[in-house]
Amino acid sequence: MIATIQIRLSPKASNHTQTIKNSISNKIGIPVQSINDIRIIRRSLDARSRNIQYNLTIEYACNSIQTLPKKEILFNRQQVDSAEEVHIIGCGPAGLFAALTLIEQGYKPIILERGKTVEKRKIDIAMLHQNKDVREHSNYSFGEGGAGTFSDGKLYTRSKKKGDPQRILDLLCLHGANKQISIDAHPHIGTDKLPDIIKNIRQTILDCGGEIHFSTHVSGFKTENNRISELILDSNTTIAVKQVILASGHSARDVYYALHESGIRIESKPTAMGVRVEHPQEFINNNQYHGVSSPYLPPAEYSLAHTSDKGVYSFCMCPGGIIVPASTHPQQLVVNGMSNSLRNSKFANSGIVVSLDEKDYEPFKEHGVFAGLKFQEHLESLAFQNGGINLQAPAQRISDFMSKKISQNLPECSYTPGIISSPLHFWLPEPIAEKLQEAFKVFNKRIRGFASNDGILVGVESRTSSPIRIPREPTRLHHEDIINLYPCGEGAGYAGGIVSSATDGINCALAITQNK
Repeated sequence: MIATIQIRLSPKASNHTQTIKNSISNKIGIPVQSINDIRIIRRSLDARSRNIQYNLTIEYACNSIQTLPKKEILFNRQQVDSAEEVHIIGCGPAGLFAALTLIEQGYKPIILERGKTVEKRKIDIAMLHQNKDVREHSNYSFGEGGAGTFSDGKLYTRSKKKGDPQRILDLLCLHGANKQISIDAHPHIGTDKLPDIIKNIRQTILDCGGEIHFSTHVSGFKTENNRISELILDSNTTIAVKQVILASGHSARDVYYALHESGIRIESKPTAMGVRVEHPQEFINNNQYHGVSSPYLPPAEYSLAHTSDKGVYSFCMCPGGIIVPASTHPQQLVVNGMSNSLRNSKFANSGIVVSLDEKDYEPFKEHGVFAGLKFQEHLESLAFQNGGINLQAPAQRISDFMSKKISQNLPECSYTPGIISSPLHFWLPEPIAEKLQEAFKVFNKRIRGFASNDGILVGVESRTSSPIRIPREPTRLHHEDIINLYPCGEGAGYAGGIVSSATDGINCALAITQNK
């Protein structure tokens, strides 16, 4: 017999096969010797009290069944060298998974990526940490794999109604990801592991006859009869196209301008911006685990939210992580967070961001649909002006931010280009500063000491999502006016993270095949 069962075990017990078998035996009332094979298929941590437990869903084989069947991941590999072409702008999760899906459907994907391969991109990112210049097309946002490749690789998503997240996890496992990502409630790959997986996906696309063109920047669009007829490249060459998936990411501001200049409609949308907050990981562990310490517990994370007239919430929380320079323009400063697979840094950081809408963009209303984008650029310019040279970031102790005073000194911080004391309470735009101060009072009650001297703000976290949406048909998924343009992923305003972007890429690829 093969069956599934749900059990609760301590973190230590959940790591021992025999203990799991004993628990199953006690729960269903059969001899433990009859349980021949087990497999954890779902795992989540319940740390709401000092009695910390893992909730486990276990598949087991017993009695006459000796072993569980191996889980096979299917990929309908086809040779598409001479197949109908679909051009994909962007090589992030949306673009890559669109390409894989097109191959399965018998189409040839041709990816045009402004940035470099992950191998070359690593070099440019390493230079950022050494206070070197920002490479506008090769950084934490641009290049093979997109923004998620070098900023953590978290795979948690709430957008399960839009597709099958398990399919994304399966394809990642097929290309080298640890199979634990299919088990954990909050799966995570890690910045140290994801680049090799991305390289493997690249090789699959190429082996099947697809194409990937790096350092190829799409700078314009030509339209004819409500269709994209040609893509314009930086090299002043053009490419004739039949179908286009636009998966350029939330930081590709020039793409929005190019669409607008070509008469392709875009629209403003709400977003969220704020700061990165960092604490010692030990402090977060102690609070979230109620003083319980165990080598079997992962670095603790948190999720915080507060709403009055605006929402303030934690974003992209990185336990055991570091803060990184995520700028895409030399005169603007952006920070983000990441963790390696082991999450073994002594720091924990998270974006704490404030929801913003058209009312907040009012000072930039003269820019029309680009008002939110101009707000974002303004905030990043302020961070650059109030930081130091060579990507040093403006920073302030949370307690000083609350008291509206300059920090005379700063605690140790994971941000390697360096931090400089700055009055963020003074220069952050009022909608952000006031709402952060209000929320920190609430967060300090939920995590006692959150707003103490040990916590530090680092500015700014401004790329949670794009302030621009590219409108598309809700079912056919092409642009409302341009019938062969499929806006996709975070940059189009329809996703937020690796899994949801990849899911949207799959959906757009399938829509192309179904709209024939």
